[in-house]
Amino acid sequence: MLTSLSELVERASNEVHGMRVVLAAGDDAHALEGIKDVAELGVVRPLITGDRAAIEACLNEVGFEVAPEDIYDAADVNEAAARAVELVREGKADFIMKGKMQTSELLRAVVNKEHGLGRGRTMSHMALNEVPAYHKLLVTTDGGMLLAPSLEQKRDVILNAIEALHALGYEEPKVGVLAAAEKVNPKSVDSTDAAALKEQWEAGEIPGCILEGPISLDLALVVERSAQKGYESPVAGDVDVLVVPNITCGNVLGKTLVEMAGAKMVGLVVGAACPIVLTSRGSSAEEKRNSLCLAALMSNKGGE
Repeated sequence: MLTSLSELVERASNEVHGMRVVLAAGDDAHALEGIKDVAELGVVRPLITGDRAAIEACLNEVGFEVAPEDIYDAADVNEAAARAVELVREGKADFIMKGKMQTSELLRAVVNKEHGLGRGRTMSHMALNEVPAYHKLLVTTDGGMLLAPSLEQKRDVILNAIEALHALGYEEPKVGVLAAAEKVNPKSVDSTDAAALKEQWEAGEIPGCILEGPISLDLALVVERSAQKGYESPVAGDVDVLVVPNITCGNVLGKTLVEMAGAKMVGLVVGAACPIVLTSRGSSAEEKRNSLCLAALMSNKGGE
């Protein structure tokens, strides 16, 4: 169990050495600064795709040296994305970080049926949150990719999160499938899907975790609330993963944790052949460092 993002960085510094991150469209000083910080810890070694001249100018700007043979020239962002994916497929890179391109441009190459990194499972976004009011790191998923996931897609979202946490050393992460209340409401698809997922878990179809659903947010996070309501579950007040019913709920929850509850957040796309780091230009240096360390730990453990 991880209790803070600083603990995650410390573990990466101690356990991971020289994981190969490929920065797609690497003429991005902000992304290069993040990689430089983690490279100085010895955690990663960068490969870069994109316009060689622009990349070299950015490297000079941030004071970061990368061997010429580790820069792969590409004519445009589409070629840079495709080359990054190819480097992972060839075993030359362990995970990908988005550089100076749109997220959709990178993901288009990732999900390409012939040359991408799909594994036959729905890809999803996983956020790892350090919330001051909670006693350990909290995963929320999916608040970034799937608009209104089907029951099958929700199962994939859960499996992706379980694999990611197994890679971080968790044995049986506790998963809460959120709905408005803990009692099944046949008029609410969020509620009936949550109940169906619990049935799948009980049947052994979602292994490697302890799953509860439907469960309300307060019962999942606050042990006193479950005691007040007489609600008993090993997940109550101790959840590791919150599975949201749709992207609106996940987006609102994530932003509320950060903006109103003082949380720190890092996020990755999971479910592909490797983790994919999608920090924005507005992300802090700390967020970039944390995201890279998370992806490196996951790649080092072979969970993705």
